Amino acid sequence: MCAECYDYAGHIVWQFFAPELWRRFTILLRRHLARELGLTQRVAAEHVRLQFAKVAEFQRRGAVHFHAIIRLDGVSETEEFPPPPADAGERELIAAIRSAARATAFEAPLVPGEGTRRILRWGVQLDVRSIVRREGLGGALSDRAVAAYIAKYATKATEDLDGRADGRAHVRRLKGTAELIAEDDADGAYAFLGKWSHMLGFRGHFSSKSRRYSVTLGSLREARRRWRLDRIIEEAREEGHEIEEVLVVGSWSFAGMGWLNEGDRALAMDAARAAREWRDARRVQFNTKEGEKDD
Repeated sequence: MCAECYDYAGHIVWQFFAPELWRRFTILLRRHLARELGLTQRVAAEHVRLQFAKVAEFQRRGAVHFHAIIRLDGVSETEEFPPPPADAGERELIAAIRSAARATAFEAPLVPGEGTRRILRWGVQLDVRSIVRREGLGGALSDRAVAAYIAKYATKATEDLDGRADGRAHVRRLKGTAELIAEDDADGAYAFLGKWSHMLGFRGHFSSKSRRYSVTLGSLREARRRWRLDRIIEEAREEGHEIEEVLVVGSWSFAGMGWLNEGDRALAMDAARAAREWRDARRVQFNTKEGEKDD
């Protein structure tokens, strides 16, 4: 990899707005599916629902890409995961995925010091495959097969990045670029980019899903809470303790906003000024080190 030729700023900008690109893709996918079915989007929504589970994986060069399972469900008030209508199948879904991916684009905010905005799109390496049902399951899809596919990529993290010396230098350059863009655009669209420098600019969740893809995270948290509570009660009863009902009432009231006095305000302003001076000094130090490496 040529460090002088590589577009480090473009890499960081793409990572930073990759979640927005995915959001736009899911919107377009519903529109393109309706078109493949020959229906309006409103009518299509009354017959089919798109569900997905997505995980993000870092390549060795530090670029994130997505793996997603996209499922087409029917609409039912009684069934939890109803099958789609017969005329909404694999062919229509694959065609909609491909066309929606090609059409998805996002114009990123201008990076300070540059004169051209970047148009972000998905890469050409779009690989769409069908998940084949295994024999002997009565036509049902194996939950283990789906879980294994998601888990394979969900367990990968930035530790999978290139660990060679030149690879580590590449990662450091990406992190430094993210921090510099954030410092140069402290009040703009990239103001919070610095807090994601450890993720090479990627600010999305490593795993996400549509609400009806499976059980919700809220229901899982509630199930864990109830399980822990039941264990505590069971252990208390085994030790001979009596269980009493306790009513907990919590309330909040608005106390105000801003600084309590001028002294607090002055301290906050001094802290902000010191932070800006520290960022400026760090930027100079970073540029100096990069210049020495180039020499």
